[in-house]
Amino acid sequence: MNWNYSRILAVAVILFAIPQLFFAPGMSYFSRVFILMALYAILTIALNIVFGHTDQLLLFTGAITGVGTYTTVLTAQGYGISPWITLFLGALVAGIIGAVVCYVAAIRELTVIVISILTLALQFSIIELINSLRDITGGVTGLSFSGLRLKAIENAFGFREEVVLFYTISVILLAVLLLYRYLVHSKYGLAFEMIRQDETAAESAGLNVVKYKTFAGFVATFIMGLTGPFFGQLSGYITPNLFSFNSIDVLILIMLIVGGLRTTYGPLVGAALIIFLNEELRSFAEYRSILLGALLIVLFLYFRDGIVPFVDERLEQWNLKQRVAKQVANFRPGS
Repeated sequence: MNWNYSRILAVAVILFAIPQLFFAPGMSYFSRVFILMALYAILTIALNIVFGHTDQLLLFTGAITGVGTYTTVLTAQGYGISPWITLFLGALVAGIIGAVVCYVAAIRELTVIVISILTLALQFSIIELINSLRDITGGVTGLSFSGLRLKAIENAFGFREEVVLFYTISVILLAVLLLYRYLVHSKYGLAFEMIRQDETAAESAGLNVVKYKTFAGFVATFIMGLTGPFFGQLSGYITPNLFSFNSIDVLILIMLIVGGLRTTYGPLVGAALIIFLNEELRSFAEYRSILLGALLIVLFLYFRDGIVPFVDERLEQWNLKQRVAKQVANFRPGS
């Protein structure tokens, strides 16, 4: 088996085992933490595609996630159908918005700083719009939501609601991981790398920079829009505060940098670590932000390129990766 795909298989095994180990009855806190880790890992992978590989820093992930969520929920309620039917519609709307923003930014040749300022303004504008349309969206009061519950699977396998939710999100996470690997090892990944290294040289070589930047923006925001409704399912309600800049964008940017830009597993490591730290520091109340900030400074100082690149570098020094890859390549079932 290919070494890289064997690692994805290992991630799948770990995801399958987590509910069996930590989702015991009465342990709703642990189930919520692991579900949040999986959700934020998906969003961080999406940001990695558009920012890590094409230098487009989109700071309206929260708003885009909210757009996907409200489109999914309101359309389902309006037509009296299951949110599972409208889930991809919400993702598509989010993807189109992301594609338009990236297209305009690429056409106008906006720098990464200007793109970040533009999308940050859109973040606040979209959230304010959702707040102001209270007759439709419920405003700050929000809307109750539990439409993504799969009772048939719960009854068929005897799983509790949070277990089915975690497995559902895990399937999406694995699919996004596979998509990411496909993109970075295909012509898209090569084009992204050329754009990131030297956009002018890439354009001179005949590469359609606008096309690939727009495509990256669409894929990333489509994933964000697809993920959003599961935040509502976890909380049991949907409010604009669920998708605020501090709740989404700040966290996933930290997760990506801590885990490692342009790495496959950096978003998973970053999401798991930051969510764990964030939850564990809740007991320190007003000192939580100070302690989290201090811990992040330590992480940034000692893992400047991210935790995953740091670990990979050490494994290369000790020649462990080659040994493990050789063992995997020579593995035979029953041997």
